[in-house]
Amino acid sequence: MAAGDTDLAVLALEPYLRTAEQTPAGVHWEVLKGRVSRFHHLAHGTLGIVYALARIGRAADRADFVELARAGAADVVARNEAGPAGFLVPHSDPQDYPEVTARYNYGWCHGPAGDAQVFRLLREVFDDPAWQDLADRCWHTVTRSGLPRRLRPGFWDNSGRCCGTAGVLALACDRMAEQGDPPDFARLLVADIFCHSTRDTDGVRWSNLEHRASPSVLEPRTGWAMGNAGIVRELLRFLRVSRGADPAYAVTWPDQPAVRSGPSRGC
Repeated sequence: MAAGDTDLAVLALEPYLRTAEQTPAGVHWEVLKGRVSRFHHLAHGTLGIVYALARIGRAADRADFVELARAGAADVVARNEAGPAGFLVPHSDPQDYPEVTARYNYGWCHGPAGDAQVFRLLREVFDDPAWQDLADRCWHTVTRSGLPRRLRPGFWDNSGRCCGTAGVLALACDRMAEQGDPPDFARLLVADIFCHSTRDTDGVRWSNLEHRASPSVLEPRTGWAMGNAGIVRELLRFLRVSRGADPAYAVTWPDQPAVRSGPSRGC
């Protein structure tokens, strides 16, 4: 971290020490004051807090942060509903806005594609292969979910980095670089991204879908979460990784651990 960043990050995280709520398996946190639902995943929930606590706890030598991260992860792991081979935790409990929010998601923000990124970080923080096993179980669930096919209205209507195909591609490239995974599933994701692109004299762009609206095709976006910037970033990285080049990003974001050097095991 740059000089001074760690101290600021510690100050930002200290409130989580006193606002953690005990659960039968660990801890979780209130999402918004007065909101009943508790969110579990990386974007707005427990695993996002876990990620920050673990990363800053290690950087700042704060054992209290690191142990609280362990307790938060334990709460989420206890909610797994996919059995011992997979990993799938509901979006929230009680379900937040069930009339518009799917009970299960599979992307980076509220699903196992993002959960795996947290487990990859915890693998390094705790030097424990059990966390890699959990990341593998996340991947097992993702690759057997049916995505990137749009199996039913509202299922996988997004190509973006946050909720869609590009975020899964990010994890696929991590696995290619770390585990030596074959590129087959990553190529399937890339083909789907190309299939859903609009290409004309203005360039290339992507439109996500909202199946409850008419027309269902949304305006293209340019940003990281839902638009071109996030999608193009992962396509460029896929090209590098698939050619055996440096798997690192040109510009890193804090939501994804760097890959370990060299495949840690065979395909």
